[in-house]
Amino acid sequence: MPSILDAIVARKWGELAAIRDRVPLATVERAAATAPPALDFFTAVTKPGRVQLIAEFKRSSPSAGSIRPGADVAMIAGEYAAAGAAALSILTDGPGFGGDVTDLEAARSAVTLPLLRKEFVIDDYQVFEARAHGADAVLLIAECLDDCRLRGLYRQILDLGMTPLVELHDAANLQRVLDTGATLIGINNRDLRTMTTDLDHVLRLREQVPDECSLVAESGIRTPADVERLAAAGIAAMLVGESLLKAPSPGAAAAALVAAGRGG
Repeated sequence: MPSILDAIVARKWGELAAIRDRVPLATVERAAATAPPALDFFTAVTKPGRVQLIAEFKRSSPSAGSIRPGADVAMIAGEYAAAGAAALSILTDGPGFGGDVTDLEAARSAVTLPLLRKEFVIDDYQVFEARAHGADAVLLIAECLDDCRLRGLYRQILDLGMTPLVELHDAANLQRVLDTGATLIGINNRDLRTMTTDLDHVLRLREQVPDECSLVAESGIRTPADVERLAAAGIAAMLVGESLLKAPSPGAAAAALVAAGRGG
């Protein structure tokens, strides 16, 4: 039986076919080539002795449903920046997360922090699109990609001057991720096939990841106590969205996690 992730990837191929008809690849490539240089996402989220916050913007999710409908990305991005976030993650998937690639542009107009395009990236077109709209980093999900596509998309991101954040959930995919040469690795505590979340997942996998790689913990991070557990395990960064966007003040919620990540 197809999983939720399988259904999302199938939908994404259909969306790509439609957008390619409207905006040819050559047009997106030209826009990417003339975009301002990408910011250094890797350095921003890897500071020794800290758990850096990658604060996420999304309006909904398949697991949580509506989170903050109608939220203004520029306003929330400004709150995150003021709270001390190291970088932002911008969801650009529409049906699942209420996002759009133009949300990257809105965030870029509001802040100077590095931006991650968080998306179900399965094709070069989306990488050029990310750069054209102001992204400095692109998420790749190992569970969505075969070895050839994973390696090819990883190289394409680097060729455009951006940072690849390569994510996995299943431990069986760790070696595939390491084989790309990835040094910034995301461990998603949410199983995208079932949408269940376990914060201990990243802590269990931590011991299997080489010390020269920096880890980003994704999903299930809600409190300063959660951040303290990540810090004790030597996690470099946390990607947090749902708990921030459900809070009365996303900025205040982000500030609390930033303070915990700094050890105070």
